[in-house]
Amino acid sequence: MNVRGLVVPAFVVGSAAVAGYLLSSRREEHPVGTRAEVGARIVEEVPPGATLVDVSSPALAELPAASRAIDRAIATDARERWVHVDLGKRGWELVDRLRDSSPYHEDDGTGYNGIYVRSDDRVVVLDAIGWTRVVEPIR
Repeated sequence: MNVRGLVVPAFVVGSAAVAGYLLSSRREEHPVGTRAEVGARIVEEVPPGATLVDVSSPALAELPAASRAIDRAIATDARERWVHVDLGKRGWELVDRLRDSSPYHEDDGTGYNGIYVRSDDRVVVLDAIGWTRVVEPIR
């Protein structure tokens, strides 16, 4: 039996296993984060061409976190900034559903992108975004 013929392949396989372990533990330590959020803010005017949806609309009820974002915007009187509700890693589906919905307004410079919602005497614009956080720089 050729011992050298067994030692070299065993060394190569063992080295690859150690390298794989170190790389996987490093990835867990610094994961690339993909997240999605739904945001809302109070607006004074509805832009021309935007559809105004009532807060009780069944279509809004089908969008997870939409009512929470609207409630937060109203509770904090969010006129100067967006309030956000984190949808987690699985929220990308909501981003697509919200943006593909029929009342979604594409801004032409007169307002915000999003769905314009009437809640009592206030109008809230609702939009969803997805983003990826890159932890390590590209080399």
